[in-house]
Amino acid sequence: MNRVGLGLALLGLAFGTVTASAQDKYPAKPVKIVVPYAPGGATDITARLFGDQMRQSLGQQFVVESKPGAFGILAIEEMARSKPDGYTVMVGNVSTNAITPVLFKKKFSIDFEKGVTSVSRLAIYPSFLVTTAKNFEPKSVAEVIAYAKKNPDKVRYTSAGIGSFPHFDMEIFSKRAGVQMLHIPNKTGAAGMINDLVVGDAQIAFLNAASSAAMIKAGTLRPIAVLAETRLAEYPDIPTLAEAGYPGVGTLHWQSMLAPAGTPKEVLATLYKAIVEAAGAPQLQEGFKKQLVSVKPSASLDEAQSWLTSELAAWRKIVAEVKIELAD
Repeated sequence: MNRVGLGLALLGLAFGTVTASAQDKYPAKPVKIVVPYAPGGATDITARLFGDQMRQSLGQQFVVESKPGAFGILAIEEMARSKPDGYTVMVGNVSTNAITPVLFKKKFSIDFEKGVTSVSRLAIYPSFLVTTAKNFEPKSVAEVIAYAKKNPDKVRYTSAGIGSFPHFDMEIFSKRAGVQMLHIPNKTGAAGMINDLVVGDAQIAFLNAASSAAMIKAGTLRPIAVLAETRLAEYPDIPTLAEAGYPGVGTLHWQSMLAPAGTPKEVLATLYKAIVEAAGAPQLQEGFKKQLVSVKPSASLDEAQSWLTSELAAWRKIVAEVKIELAD
């Protein structure tokens, strides 16, 4: 080969290497975030706030797609079956990303622990024990318990579906209080639960503070206790559930991001780094502060995975203790 030919070949090789490198840079197109609930709930809020901030960091849009139903299985399986290239991820919560894989393991067509990987925990939402203001007089935990004891199976509570953490929490609360209440599950998440309460179809529920704040302000929902270590500064008159006599009852409502198993480590690292950067951004901090939310990304990719593993183990114990009858 003459010098001209050799030069052209080397130039072509160099150009090809640069082109391939440019093509391999992640992300090179919009990223889809699958959310297992209808718009408006805490998980949707989390996905959109983080997605907007990650867009600024990575230069690509993060498009939220709602896929509710089947206790989160539809969203999980769509994400898990997608190409493991980082362009489809999922934001879910303790119900879909920890309880569902334990409680509904047989309903999956994939092996959850082998089919997904944890990218990071994102945030933790405080929750309220709320009652409806529509045709329901009790205004405190003690009054609700007294009413429920006089009216067994008459007090209706709602949750984000059979086996969701508000369902488990209310069952544990009922056992501790020695009462029986009627479960009205709602598979569309916080938005559906709020509707059930506002119209009076349900009378009580564990509901995250972010989703319920507007209705509390409007007076259509009454917070009677808060699930947190201390009272919230924004609601100083609302006791914690422990103060109301029920310590150890209730679940921290965390949100997290998952990706398909087999996603390249460098892609996961890019997503994780963007999450950490987003968590420290003043705009995101301010957005979550309005929702009373603690931003809590995982300490590392490895910690994200070990944390999810520990959550799954904890819920296996809870599921074994609290016997919930599942629909076929």
